[in-house]
Amino acid sequence: MSARWKRNAVVVTMALLVCAAVALNWKYTGEQAAETVEETGTKILGEATLVSGQEDGGEAAADEEAVYTGDDYFASARLTRQQARDNAISLLQEAADQPGADTSVANEASEGIAVLAGYTMKEAQIENLVTAKGYADCVAFMGEDSISVVVDTGTGELTAEDVAKITDIAMTETGYPASGIKIMASN
Repeated sequence: MSARWKRNAVVVTMALLVCAAVALNWKYTGEQAAETVEETGTKILGEATLVSGQEDGGEAAADEEAVYTGDDYFASARLTRQQARDNAISLLQEAADQPGADTSVANEASEGIAVLAGYTMKEAQIENLVTAKGYADCVAFMGEDSISVVVDTGTGELTAEDVAKITDIAMTETGYPASGIKIMASN
């Protein structure tokens, strides 16, 4: 029992450290890119000049900007979640691939990768099932013993029926009790 607790504590600690590193890296690289643009006058990925010579201010630029600036909460949340997971998996893979790495470290890293992959699959399944029930959009964030689900109901409010439907889906897919499920409506 103690070894399992220690292993879970190590995995959770690593995941938290990875998330913190991702946040700091994201902030730093964004500031650095802005400084580079100001200093050199170069463009950032996503900025383009069309063949006609006009600046790309069309719909594609607006869609890309919406994802990164938060105008589309669900796309932005999914992107952020995926980037954090990708970085965590990368760090865990590096730990497992270190020359001379202890087999217990490699096993813990492999288990951590498997856990994150499982979370990703369950989140996607929940999101698909919730949208199949008629909701405009949904994003789920799964943790070790809880899950948060944000839903676009169209009205910005959740009814008891909405909560019951979504809770049932989350309980079925994750096996978590209702007390470990948090459901919110997006504004």
